[in-house]
Amino acid sequence: MALPFFYIAGYDPLQKEVVLDEDTSRHVIQVLRMKVGEQLNLTDGRGGLLTCEIVDEHKKHCTVTINSKKQITNPKRKVTIAISLLKNADRFEWFLEKATEIGVNEIIPLICERTEKEKFRHDRMNTICISAMLQSQQCWLPVLHEPVGFEDLVVRQFDDGIKFIAHCEDANKESLGHFQIGTSSDRLIAIGPEGDFSKKEIEQATQQGFIPVSLGETRLRSETAGVVAATFLYNK
Repeated sequence: MALPFFYIAGYDPLQKEVVLDEDTSRHVIQVLRMKVGEQLNLTDGRGGLLTCEIVDEHKKHCTVTINSKKQITNPKRKVTIAISLLKNADRFEWFLEKATEIGVNEIIPLICERTEKEKFRHDRMNTICISAMLQSQQCWLPVLHEPVGFEDLVVRQFDDGIKFIAHCEDANKESLGHFQIGTSSDRLIAIGPEGDFSKKEIEQATQQGFIPVSLGETRLRSETAGVVAATFLYNK
């Protein structure tokens, strides 16, 4: 049976013990009812994996000793999803959860011409990513950016990678599922809001080297499109 997985914001590589924060301690001791001598895993979300043993089962500041350390390498290719904020915050949170489980490296919330809601609670959204990382037992937490305007995204430098924009306009587009990408190439895709990107935004993106693509034969919700794109790009 896999060891329970928990998150720590950071740790000193030289330390031999870790005192867990109150929320994690409560979960370990009161919810899971773990005892002294039992083991668990900790990750800092940057590839660090610590296998630890409980030495003090205090419900507010549980202490564990580090038995082993490992650095999990990040995939050579980087997948970045730039997706518009959505009117329904629950749908955006669902996207964050699923994108994290898939293994996306970076998530850039966008503010587009047709974005209806611009409020963004970064702490809450990052907590959702952390929970999804732990649930899927990964050691790399996606970098969750603060929202940026669409124009700022399209002019951003993106070295050694390939950029896509998925939209619903009738135009010459290649299916993302059929697109051939070098296995080591970084890849970024832009996903629009509920009303899609405007024609102006699509033109701006293509002028800056974004390749227009479709995600299938059906019209997808923005959050579904983000998950489909993440799956395609992560597995190519």
